[in-house]
Amino acid sequence: MGTAKLPKPVKLIISAFAPDDAFLQQIKPLLVGEWGTIDFESALLPFEHTPYYAQEFGHGLVRRVWAFEKLIDPGDLAAIKVRTNELEQRSALDGKRRINLDSGYVSMAKLVLATTKNHGHRIYIGQSPKAVGIYAEVTLHYRDKAFRPWECTYPDYATPEYCDLFQTIRKQYVAQLREGEWL
Repeated sequence: MGTAKLPKPVKLIISAFAPDDAFLQQIKPLLVGEWGTIDFESALLPFEHTPYYAQEFGHGLVRRVWAFEKLIDPGDLAAIKVRTNELEQRSALDGKRRINLDSGYVSMAKLVLATTKNHGHRIYIGQSPKAVGIYAEVTLHYRDKAFRPWECTYPDYATPEYCDLFQTIRKQYVAQLREGEWL
């Protein structure tokens, strides 16, 4: 029998897409206000792997991924997803979101994303009445010194560019664990 113990803290990430970078830059101060200093910001990435969001957002979407300096308890992910959903709705115009915020975290072994969409490969993580309907999926797994996608990984996250991006974030995370004597 294993012994239960507290998990190591993890590195919060928020992956956001919108019609243009101006919307992304508008939300950034709100994210900093919620979760503190951003210590990684990706280049502007095209969001072109699925037409799923075209009706709501239009075409030509762009994405940025941010990672936050302060490490979090992985058990907080459901509450963070609820909060990012609230921020999306707060910035909506005429009932349509202008930004999509995907919250998640990087750990030593994986990239986990939170979602409101249940599916066969997702686990329910809603832990309180405020976090009802929140699921998590292991989007990428770390093996042989690199992040690797699963068969069900979103097409954009499965690209070498995204795997490399999360590898960079993981390196920062490992350095933080060493500084905090978690390793």
